Amino acid sequence: MKEVSVAVVGATGAVGNEMVKVLEERRFPVNELRLLASKRSVGKKISFNGNEVKVEELTEDSFKGVQISLFSAGASVSKKFAPIAAKSGCVVIDNSSAFRMEADIPLVVPEVNPHAIAQYKNRGIIANPNCSTIQMVVALKPIHDVSKIKRVVVATYQAVSGTGKKAIEELSSQTQAIFNFKDIVCNVYPHQIAFNCLPHIDVFLENGYTREEMKMYYETKKIMEDEDIEVTATCVRVPVFYGHSEAINIELEKKLTADEVRKILSNAPGVKVVDNPDNNEYPLAIYAAGRDEVFVGRIREDVSKENCIEMWVVSDNIRKGAALNAVQIAEVLLERYL
Repeated sequence: MKEVSVAVVGATGAVGNEMVKVLEERRFPVNELRLLASKRSVGKKISFNGNEVKVEELTEDSFKGVQISLFSAGASVSKKFAPIAAKSGCVVIDNSSAFRMEADIPLVVPEVNPHAIAQYKNRGIIANPNCSTIQMVVALKPIHDVSKIKRVVVATYQAVSGTGKKAIEELSSQTQAIFNFKDIVCNVYPHQIAFNCLPHIDVFLENGYTREEMKMYYETKKIMEDEDIEVTATCVRVPVFYGHSEAINIELEKKLTADEVRKILSNAPGVKVVDNPDNNEYPLAIYAAGRDEVFVGRIREDVSKENCIEMWVVSDNIRKGAALNAVQIAEVLLERYL
């Protein structure tokens, strides 16, 4: 692949840092790396390919000469600057929720719908899905290709890193406070997160679901390109630093045995099956952290309903759930279209 100029917007955040790391690890052909953030981060240095790259202030002139921009600075920043970047001639891969459900902007997981990347020509923007949706559809698509999925019931157990660096610090400080008999301070979450579970991610909507839960509903349909798939989710924040876990029940059009599902997923791109309960082997967040794969285990036939499969899916939410997925999109974009 030819070398290109790449910008990372939100470079000093948890996902931005990981984007830089993944670009280096995967030897993405970067001839210039531009690190962009708010004014308060200007001058900070981030290591890339043995060099210290200075962070610059994000402005409307930041994208001149840039071919690909990876955005991870929140929806408000994306809404303002992504169109500006696209107008300057670069392709934006946006990790926020700003454009995901817009009909003319592709929402892409490379293992699932890489062909959708071609739609970047509509507006110069490609949307990166929600982290919890990404790992789920990576596990669902290979099964859906063999037996159409009718309905998905999912409960997520999401790490605090999904909220950002301040949430990681809050879990750490609260844990230390508990062990040292000090008062608990809650700034990021409405309740204590240490040693607790919060059935509340993003804001509550009129239908009783949270926005995070409805993201999984809408995004799954768009990525899987099947409006007939029904999805219901309960999203829970848990006291884990990295790695989202999901308990997923899928209803199939035709029966598949647990062994058949294991075989399908064992040959699926981006999936690693870890499913040996006799030896206490199943996906764990602590083992998924820092890894590229989506781990699947506890695969079994639902005893309460025919043609249903239960499984446990775990992935690093900062890596595959954000940074890696964005870089994988960039790889396909560069290889096939630019």
